[in-house]
Amino acid sequence: MPRQRAALEALAVNAYGDGAISEVIRPAAILPEVAARRVLAELALRDVRAGGVWLADPCSWRRYASPWTDPDDPDGRSPMIGSMQIAYGTPTRYEITIYRATISQAAAAHGWTVTRLCDEAIGFGGLDLATCPRANLRPPPRPFRLR
Repeated sequence: MPRQRAALEALAVNAYGDGAISEVIRPAAILPEVAARRVLAELALRDVRAGGVWLADPCSWRRYASPWTDPDDPDGRSPMIGSMQIAYGTPTRYEITIYRATISQAAAAHGWTVTRLCDEAIGFGGLDLATCPRANLRPPPRPFRLR
């Protein structure tokens, strides 16, 4: 897990450069099945390679400033506003967990916030970050002790 976290943080630094604003969503936001399906459908319809501004993959949802002019030309791509790190199928099979969001320094200078980024994406499912169900944080189990 620490290796995976370090890889995600390195990706954020490389994608955004210095000054990115990253927030851990605590407790994690949980998209229920119906909302999750709506969000995924809308993100697919708004794909950055097809005239939209979102790029969704199994680990993250990324928001760009404008559609990509040429998906095969890395220099013709639009600047990234921010990304959300997500996990499909957790805590239950059809739910989606949002656990971290990051926006670029340039996006922050134009009024973007982590909350605004999250609200735009989960708004497709009829939710916002303030009203989205949250993960149930339980205390850690008691340590095992031999008697």
